[in-house]
Amino acid sequence: MPLLTYQHSNVSTIHVSLGMKLRTEIGNIILILAGIFLAGFGLEGFLLSSRFIDGGVTGISMLLAETTGLPLSILILVINLPFLVLGYRRLGALFAVKGTLAIAGLSLCIAFMHYPDVTHDKLLTAVFGGFFIGVGIGLAIRSGAVLDGTDIAALLVSKKMQLLKVSDVILVLNVVIFSAAAFFLGIESALYSVLTYFSASRMIDFIINGIERYIGITVVSAKGDMIRKMITEMGRGVTVYEGKRGYGKDGHINAPRDIIFTVATRLEIPTIKAKILEIDPAAFIVQQSIDDTTGGLLKRKNVH
Repeated sequence: MPLLTYQHSNVSTIHVSLGMKLRTEIGNIILILAGIFLAGFGLEGFLLSSRFIDGGVTGISMLLAETTGLPLSILILVINLPFLVLGYRRLGALFAVKGTLAIAGLSLCIAFMHYPDVTHDKLLTAVFGGFFIGVGIGLAIRSGAVLDGTDIAALLVSKKMQLLKVSDVILVLNVVIFSAAAFFLGIESALYSVLTYFSASRMIDFIINGIERYIGITVVSAKGDMIRKMITEMGRGVTVYEGKRGYGKDGHINAPRDIIFTVATRLEIPTIKAKILEIDPAAFIVQQSIDDTTGGLLKRKNVH
């Protein structure tokens, strides 16, 4: 009987796990579809009629469509395919399948859906065209897919050329794209295209990282235990490292020090720092931005 109970419990756990994975994937599919339609709206509803382009592979496709007359829907799919193949080799089959379906969906959206031309104001076109493209790309990335192969290319180049970061590669690529846009489309279109790219980039960052950006705080203090208690009372998790002083005017160079590390939202940082300095005005505080977090005490608790 205990064996049967264990087996029944194990089967139930498997069913629950499969159900959660299924709901997660359904949610991802919905987000990818929303991303496709929003990106398509940004392209057709704003940018194409004004001859503005975005950065990355999407920008290359739009520039070629303007200069050669080839359909944008075909160019987006064809130019992204090599990057998807590289993504398959480096990031796995699931990523490649999701990315291929998402980009193919965007191509079909551009080819068969007809969005209204929203505005002829150039500034609004650049800002909101980038806004909708950025939201669409961000939703796709959050769901494990891509609508633009630029990040894949930048990641692979940065691994081969270790002196360059991913952001450096993307910057160099976009400088080339917008320089070409200035030559073929004119200076004004190129400048508005740069504005479009910045708008899209900010929205991608917002969608991926959210409004509650996390900040990591490292505190070195002789009153580490008091600081630890204060932070935990605020509902935040704390990690304590054991360290030693490397410099000291009093001669106690090897005196032990607790090193406190915690993660909080940027809105909580001023309060935490003020309380730390109330406890120990001589505390050494270092903070750094954190793109994402998983697990731990990241949700604020109500302290009574």
